[in-house]
Amino acid sequence: MQSFSQKIMSAEEAAEWIQHGEVLGISGFTLSGYPKAVPEALAKKAMNMHAKGEEFKVSVFSGASTGDDCDGVLARAGAIQMRMPYQSNPFLRKAINEGHVQYIDAHLSVMAPMVRSRALPKPSTALIECIAVTPEGRVYLSASGGNSTTYLECADQIILEINTIYNEEYIGIHDTFIAALPPFARAIPIQKVCDRVGKPYVQVDPKKIKAIVYTESHDRVQSFEEPDATSKHIAFRILDFINHEQKKGRLPAGLAYQSGVGNVANAVLCEMASDPRLNKINLYTEVIQEAVIPLLEANKLGFASGTALTLSVEAQKHLKSNISQWKNHFILRQQEISNHPEVIRRLGIISMNTALEMDIFGNVNSSHVNGSSIMNGIGGSADYARSCYLGFFMTPSVAKGGTLSTIVPMVSHVDHTDHDTMIFVTEQGLADLRALDPMGKAKRVIENCAHPDFRPELLSFLKFHEKQQKKGRLPIDLQHAFDMHIRAIDSNSMI
Repeated sequence: MQSFSQKIMSAEEAAEWIQHGEVLGISGFTLSGYPKAVPEALAKKAMNMHAKGEEFKVSVFSGASTGDDCDGVLARAGAIQMRMPYQSNPFLRKAINEGHVQYIDAHLSVMAPMVRSRALPKPSTALIECIAVTPEGRVYLSASGGNSTTYLECADQIILEINTIYNEEYIGIHDTFIAALPPFARAIPIQKVCDRVGKPYVQVDPKKIKAIVYTESHDRVQSFEEPDATSKHIAFRILDFINHEQKKGRLPAGLAYQSGVGNVANAVLCEMASDPRLNKINLYTEVIQEAVIPLLEANKLGFASGTALTLSVEAQKHLKSNISQWKNHFILRQQEISNHPEVIRRLGIISMNTALEMDIFGNVNSSHVNGSSIMNGIGGSADYARSCYLGFFMTPSVAKGGTLSTIVPMVSHVDHTDHDTMIFVTEQGLADLRALDPMGKAKRVIENCAHPDFRPELLSFLKFHEKQQKKGRLPIDLQHAFDMHIRAIDSNSMI
């Protein structure tokens, strides 16, 4: 058997193990823990082959989005045939929207089970970033769990990138448990956010490991920005509502939080760190963002369970210098567990996710601009929204300098139906949509969440129901439902 030392090679040599038409299962979730050296070498290989008139494209399965040195370089090289289940790279987004890359947008909790059940093609190569690997085949993952365990188990061959920016103190932060498929599925034994139910490593057949590449490169995550006034207003409204519900006895104290990505989500976590009404915070989420650092430093973080540590380079270095002190506050799971509806429902998660637009009847668009162009994808927002104890969707009331309203008569693309949403929040106010019929929801969203510049048009949209004197549960004027979107397409403004 080939020794491990003989498997150590350059990224270029490792890329030669990957052939045209393959399906790659790669590590990475929201710009963390993704392979960096081999994708760049693979992009160069693809460009060289294209220059010779030869085909070279691969399909890429991941956990979620990866950095520009993975998704970006492969997209620019024209090396991606199909991508799934989530992305955020501008070059890849452009290729998808221009029809050069097939893109399958999927709920993040179902990706790995679909691979294991063979509903999706089995990855032929698993390309995984890790901290270490032993001769017995124990792979210790780096900054993300994602779908790495599934890809390592299912792939015919494995290429590992050992990233030396991590030290051995990071070992033990992962819990690589995955659930059995039906009919052998059993209850997932997670009763508390901090429960560990699996192993800190992934066991693989050492014979499948074809290449080991050493790297020294940080995840390319933008530095944390201080929350702006709009984001702070939204955060205040959410925390005030949570406090109000707890005082009324409608919301138990001590429930764990899930927070989506972005400035607004970071603002909520930052305000939690300074809110005297809150005791220690537990997170059961997907992405553990940089705003968790203020919680740690304020001694407000109890435990954070997620599938990725998405931190800027500065925050990655800060965490590394404090890893021995902070390590026991974190656990990284596989994303089918971090996003599993069973666990989310059992723990009673308070869920907070961002939206591109929300309509007056309670539907949310998280993924598409003007109904057709992908932004990033649905991600895991629906995994939480459908199963949480209390769910918020949040967004500033306007975009593009106030020319676009994020509150519209009908969303141009539906990711979350009115059956799955509870509370809308903008800097203008908060609308609790529970126990309201469609007309009640519409009036509350307009009054509480819409920007004053757009309220008159939204109110007039509702009046057609009375003018037409038609019966119907939903007062939707199909002739004018997308007037605001059409104006935006024609003139880049809804005004």
